[in-house]
Amino acid sequence: MKNQFRFIAFCLAFSAGVTFTQAQTLDTLTIGKIKQAVSYKGLKDAPLILFLHGGPGSSRMKQAETFSNMLQQHFMVIQWDQRESGKTLALNKTSVPITLDLMVNDTHEVITQLLKKFNKKKLYLVGESWGTVLGFKMAARHPELLYAYLAFSPMINQTKSEQLLLDKLEINAKEKNNVQALKELKTIKIPFGDSQQIYYSRKWMFDYDGHPFSPQDTTALKEYLKSWSDIWLPTWNKAIRQNLITELPQLKCPVYFFLGEKDLQTNFGIAKQYFEVIKAPKKKLFSFKDAGHSVLTEKPAEVQKIIIEEILEK
Repeated sequence: MKNQFRFIAFCLAFSAGVTFTQAQTLDTLTIGKIKQAVSYKGLKDAPLILFLHGGPGSSRMKQAETFSNMLQQHFMVIQWDQRESGKTLALNKTSVPITLDLMVNDTHEVITQLLKKFNKKKLYLVGESWGTVLGFKMAARHPELLYAYLAFSPMINQTKSEQLLLDKLEINAKEKNNVQALKELKTIKIPFGDSQQIYYSRKWMFDYDGHPFSPQDTTALKEYLKSWSDIWLPTWNKAIRQNLITELPQLKCPVYFFLGEKDLQTNFGIAKQYFEVIKAPKKKLFSFKDAGHSVLTEKPAEVQKIIIEEILEK
């Protein structure tokens, strides 16, 4: 059920400077007028690599060791829990309504504070799913701050991606003569109008993928999505209206795409199409035939090896 919560959100007592291993530190930064949590683990004087987690609202700190244990031998690895997420939410709730501009400003502020703290001019930036919305904004507006931008399961034209998913699910339901699925899928509009539409979309996506929701989890999942939608849905719907293929045809920093070919949420074909047209000083696409939406945690060793051997500037 925990995995269902995490994926449904798309991707889904703490004090400053608490050290819990010799090399790993939890810290708080004042970002956007609230306290926001970051963690550091790795080599003190190595290049910085900052991860922008998916969701929105889904912390990756608890899974971070899985996809960064090798990176820690070459980087200072930084995880950041965005507002209303993970350890930042445990510290304080957002003081103002969340907007896309607010999240973009938070991201820029986090980057500039980290560079100052570690006395660096640039860092490597990683975005995953929702995090790629923020990552592409940084790459477009502040390429001078980035050695490179790494986009995992990127949101390129998410409105089209969601519609392609919905079409696929309806065709599957018709082929199986699944009356209930057809009835529920017909209520969905893109962008999503409410949490119930999100629930039906993800319910039948998981079913299509061979991981149907357990009946006893229905109430909890719906409650979770309702609370998530109250906070995030307007921002999410604004973000998915963007089409980077037409809006961002060029970047001035190196960019690398990591794509799961079985990704049903951020469509592989759309991301590949964008990669083929985007112009950048350097670009490369890494695709994984048997991976889905969470390439970071599905292929952690392969991903880290690529970053260390092919992306890190020696």
